[in-house]
Amino acid sequence: MVESGIHLVHKAVGQSSFDVIRGFKRRAFEAGQKKLALGHGGTLDPFADGLLLVLAGQATRLMELLHPLPKTYVAEVAWGVETDTCDLHGKPVAESDVPPSQAALDAVLAPFLGWTDQVPPATSAKKIDGEAAYRKAHRGEDVVMKPCRVFLLSARWIAHDLPGRSTLELTCRGGFYVRSLARDLGRALGCGAHLTALRRTAIGPWADPGEGRERLLTGAELLPWCPSRLLSDEEADHLGHGRSIPAGEALPATWALPEGFPDPGAPLRALHDGRLVALLKPAEAGLRTFANLRGGL
Repeated sequence: MVESGIHLVHKAVGQSSFDVIRGFKRRAFEAGQKKLALGHGGTLDPFADGLLLVLAGQATRLMELLHPLPKTYVAEVAWGVETDTCDLHGKPVAESDVPPSQAALDAVLAPFLGWTDQVPPATSAKKIDGEAAYRKAHRGEDVVMKPCRVFLLSARWIAHDLPGRSTLELTCRGGFYVRSLARDLGRALGCGAHLTALRRTAIGPWADPGEGRERLLTGAELLPWCPSRLLSDEEADHLGHGRSIPAGEALPATWALPEGFPDPGAPLRALHDGRLVALLKPAEAGLRTFANLRGGL
């Protein structure tokens, strides 16, 4: 059985995010769960590895709440060549024999911190006229990407092997393209750059479980940055039938966002018998559901 909830999965290099979902679909089909809803909480490119969130059953309704979470990566940046895909599988579009200096590397990260405008790679999953940009690019069509507003909380070099490459650790908001950052760092330094490796080590409070491992999140482990309202049996019944309940007392979140990170607008969780059964919003008479997670998670 594929249990409903959020599965923490390690995606391997060479797999697409949909390859992982396809594996879950196969497991669900073999267990007789032919109609189980499945999705993921943020794409990882095939050349990258690390944490992928697989959402099963009613957990797929939480997808939009996961997008604005902090995501932490370790990225290997190669100097001297910019590629059309911004990674090791692309074609060179610019080259330089002048390596970056240590002083330049120490100074180059600061302008990219906070909110900035970033142009996604042409081979990204960003939609153009309803179709993923990478599909158009792979057909040889001209793809013009518009800048997107992105947020980078922190970035620091953790290793250098100059003149060839450097390793960067960063934490960003969903929607940030590390491939684009590598390209833009190369341009800022005047030497060209692209990604040769990328690992996602964490999303919000959750760490990569490691190769071959998987962990299921349910109940209070889901959305721990949100405050909670514990429900009585009667209140759970009222919400299940579309009725409001008194505001009552909300318990504080059990996990705090990093200092300086944009507020994702956390909703109020409704917990009953250890299960997340709904997400709540204020109403004139107290609280009402804006997402009823039927059966609970």
